[in-house]
Amino acid sequence: MSINSNPIFNNTGSVSATGLASVAGLLILSAVAVTGGASKVLVISWVAFVAMALGAWLGARADETNPYRLVWGYGLASGAMVTSAAMFLVPQAMGLGGQAGAARIGGVGIAAGLVVGYGTHTIGHRLTHVETSFDMTTLAIAAHALSAGLVIGLVYASMPELGILLGLAIVSHKGPAGYAAARRLGRSDKSATALLLPAAGVGLTAIPSALLPVPESALLNAVIFGFAAGIFLHVAMDFLPNCEAGSEIDEVCELHDHSHDLLDELRTHAVGSTAVGAAIIVLAWVAI
Repeated sequence: MSINSNPIFNNTGSVSATGLASVAGLLILSAVAVTGGASKVLVISWVAFVAMALGAWLGARADETNPYRLVWGYGLASGAMVTSAAMFLVPQAMGLGGQAGAARIGGVGIAAGLVVGYGTHTIGHRLTHVETSFDMTTLAIAAHALSAGLVIGLVYASMPELGILLGLAIVSHKGPAGYAAARRLGRSDKSATALLLPAAGVGLTAIPSALLPVPESALLNAVIFGFAAGIFLHVAMDFLPNCEAGSEIDEVCELHDHSHDLLDELRTHAVGSTAVGAAIIVLAWVAI
């Protein structure tokens, strides 16, 4: 069946077959995770799914995008992600590198993660301008979710005793991302059910990779943790609320009166929300 004759991602007003298949795949892998003992990754996968699915549902039902909610959603998520990567991944990468006699190898992994994250995001953005029968923005979000899940799974496979707080903070951006993506699809008269694919995407790759046998090599694990830190730092910085001209938030503000004054006000909210997101992770770590 060709995509052109039965579009999967552009199925206005209908349910995405790919989205439903992704949910079915996540359910099957969830059973595998239970029997395989990957309980932490299982919880993280379903939190990511519920967060993005709920965000998409709210975005699809909203008549307009609230700029304050958008800024606070992005800010809280990005602040939490930056702090989590800095607190839980960077020290592990450097420490494991030191154990292997090459402390800088963790830094190499961090740099590689940042460069790869930036490169894939930049090249992937070009695809959004390609004329196709399906929504490229949805595919880009799905690719991001699948790759993030792969890294999350490898991190927990390398160090099973790692706390669940890291994974939950890493997927905290799924809610605002789903909301914003659903609003974009709605403005194009496209079905938001296609977002079930990126919603389930974390679990579709995190669960299998978490069950992989990872060699007990301090050098290899230093690279894995460093790469994960770089990837998630890039994602976090990409989600920092951008209140500059031409940004997504600026486009939302243009729909309101006194848009310039509103954008200036939102800059303060952007800084405040990011700081609050970072503080939440620190306080949660102290409490736990």
